[in-house]
Amino acid sequence: MLIDAHQHFWLLKERQGQWPPASLEAIYRDFLPADLEPLLEEAGISGTVLVQTMESAGDTDFMLALADENAFIKGVVGWVDMKAADAPAEIARRASHPAFKGLRPMLQDIADVEWIEDPALGPAVETMIEKGLVFDALVLPPHLPYLMRFASRHAALQIVIDHGAKPKIATGHYVAWRRDMAALAALPNVFCKLSGLLVERGEQKVEAVRPYAETIFELFGPDRVIFGSDWPVIRLAGDYQGWLDFCRDVVPQEHHANVFGANAARIYSLSDR
Repeated sequence: MLIDAHQHFWLLKERQGQWPPASLEAIYRDFLPADLEPLLEEAGISGTVLVQTMESAGDTDFMLALADENAFIKGVVGWVDMKAADAPAEIARRASHPAFKGLRPMLQDIADVEWIEDPALGPAVETMIEKGLVFDALVLPPHLPYLMRFASRHAALQIVIDHGAKPKIATGHYVAWRRDMAALAALPNVFCKLSGLLVERGEQKVEAVRPYAETIFELFGPDRVIFGSDWPVIRLAGDYQGWLDFCRDVVPQEHHANVFGANAARIYSLSDR
């Protein structure tokens, strides 16, 4: 089973005042399963993980409803206010849905880079561990030292770094990013998605992101790297098939089964869908 472990759907009518702005014409419209299915069929992808894009219960409800209606959506990574008093109960409630596989607080949009250090997260994290849920880390390079401490403190929590932590590829920053990613890769509970890098470059030059993609594979290895398209956001800098082909070129052939399917199925527990 080939898996795309990072894609999105949205309705613009539900996103007033939210990203994306109208200036991003390539993604400023509704995106629903009927838009993605032809691309999945062409690429031979049989399942996806649908990931949240808004900090709202309504967005998570929307995604779970789509999962109920579309068999190719094998898992959903949603949102819960992890610092709320009722967070453990809400997480447990969400986890009762067979498609609900994880949570993603939008750390990249939180001004306080130390947000993840707050002990108030403890009860929510413990419930995630109990329910076998994954923590998707939507982070930027400044968050990595704090994510390192969080991951060390919660060794039983499976953590997946989205988009390689969005390195500053357009401006050539590499050394500090690699150092911090190497530290995280040393922890066995941390994984990384091979996704989103082309958008960080900001243009359709896949070879410019090759050093970052190859570093992710080098650091995390064939058992902890997970392919994701970041569709439809990939439309800002490329296309679905082009990104998939590039990733297949980066990852040695003998490891394709893991990176393009088995790792996602194992980490997100997709076999029961």
